[in-house]
Amino acid sequence: MSSLAPIVLFVYNRPKHTRKTLAALEKNLLASSSLLFIISDAAKNADAVEAVNQVRSIIREPWNFKHITIMERNRNWGLAENVIDGVTKIINEYGQVIVLEDDLETSPYALTYFNDALLRYQAEERVMEISGYMYPVQHPKRLPKSFFFRVANSWGWATWKRAWDKFNPDIEALTENFDRADIKQFSIERSENFWKQVKAYKAGKINSWAIRWYLSVFNAQGLVLYPRNSMVQNIGTDGSGTHSDRDNVYRVELAQSKMKYFPNEVEENKKAYEAIKQFYATRKGSIMERLVRYLHKKLQKN
Repeated sequence: MSSLAPIVLFVYNRPKHTRKTLAALEKNLLASSSLLFIISDAAKNADAVEAVNQVRSIIREPWNFKHITIMERNRNWGLAENVIDGVTKIINEYGQVIVLEDDLETSPYALTYFNDALLRYQAEERVMEISGYMYPVQHPKRLPKSFFFRVANSWGWATWKRAWDKFNPDIEALTENFDRADIKQFSIERSENFWKQVKAYKAGKINSWAIRWYLSVFNAQGLVLYPRNSMVQNIGTDGSGTHSDRDNVYRVELAQSKMKYFPNEVEENKKAYEAIKQFYATRKGSIMERLVRYLHKKLQKN
């Protein structure tokens, strides 16, 4: 597996974000040598048609990649169905894949990081994902430059066919053997709302591929490689996304240099676990800060 991993980019109805995502990706050191597959979802309703058409015009511009393959859906698939289908088809052909969405700005070193890590851990069964994003934890310099953590991240990631073959879309099967201890470990000692997402999916309130992917990784006792300095910035937490609200708590500074360190020991890093757990537990701020954000959202909707 010495060739570069293909990139799959999922786009929908945000032309400004799509352009920024492609412009940043194009500046990556390996962009001109990489295959790019762009999957464009169709409009969900009449209100989205114009924006979808604008996005489809942008992705057809002469971006500088080795080759661009565009797939335009003729009906609205939704993100979950799109990701599962797109990743499965590309990974079955190429054995590995880098996955991005239309609201992710990458560091110029992101593709290098993904490809180096994919090569480094291709035979390590327990390593199931390479995460491009890293949370803005306190005191990041206390952590290794890259490390393993259990949570599968959906904001720019990469994986292999051997790992994706373990993905199970059936959430009932994924959770049938869960007990209280499993829920506690899955939710990082209840510091994050991952189990709430599981219950919301079961209730039909959300349709998330990502929570099912994390469950699949968790059940396989898999690990995810994270960079200390994030290779990906989510620019969609401005309230424009289908599944996101306005939130600056996840803002990060993109990595300004190539990743040169990868851990030899495939074990979850304890310091990173504690740092991320603290971020999860404190990210929403005080009760007053939560109230201010809630009122702000309510005013925006009115």
